[in-house]
Amino acid sequence: MERRDLHGGEARERPDPDGAAPPARITLGTQVYDALRDLLIAGELAPGERLSLRTVAERLGTSMMPVREAVSRLVADEALEVLPNRAVRVPVITLHKFRELTRVRIVVEGFAAAEAARTVGPRDLPAIREHDAVFRREVLSPTPDRERAMRANRDLHFAIYEAAGLPSLIAIIEGLWLRIGPVLNLDMRSSPRRLAEGGAQTHHAALVAALAAGDAEGARAALAADIAGSAAFIETTGRLAP
Repeated sequence: MERRDLHGGEARERPDPDGAAPPARITLGTQVYDALRDLLIAGELAPGERLSLRTVAERLGTSMMPVREAVSRLVADEALEVLPNRAVRVPVITLHKFRELTRVRIVVEGFAAAEAARTVGPRDLPAIREHDAVFRREVLSPTPDRERAMRANRDLHFAIYEAAGLPSLIAIIEGLWLRIGPVLNLDMRSSPRRLAEGGAQTHHAALVAALAAGDAEGARAALAADIAGSAAFIETTGRLAP
């Protein structure tokens, strides 16, 4: 696999709840961590891809120290791994681990969707519908932008999970997506036809409709069908390790 640099937007800085600026090194480490985490969750880094720490540092205009700090945190999260030659790469997930994570996702994210249906408010639905519309436009386009589709898919899912109003649940789901995100691109990047024929837009439509109707079990079922449909295709790609 060839090395790859960052290709996302600017890193987001997490505000201090007391309004005080954190020490510079911690802030930079958090910025790098957030930038890499966002790429992994969005599925913009593929299993087996190597990261050049120097390129990451140059791209973000920082030194190697905060990059190493961020990578260490992501290794602890099991989102990156260090090879015997000290190279850093996105782990290649096994079929067994993929199936395990899929089962956990259906339970945890299904619960989040059901809770969102019970608590979703008028401020949440417009954003959820907009993410759904962006994804649908790419699905129906003759020349879809798959990067945009992947980000719209991520944004839609997390807007729904955030509507559940359970911050601890979001942290759990983010941990799952850190590990599963790179594999999701095997589904959406496989071909333009996969976007149109994969059925995700149908599951998303059912999910949004259930949320608007306050149908908790309908939202749970639509979310489970979305995850299961994507997982079933990914298993056919032959890209998962034995």
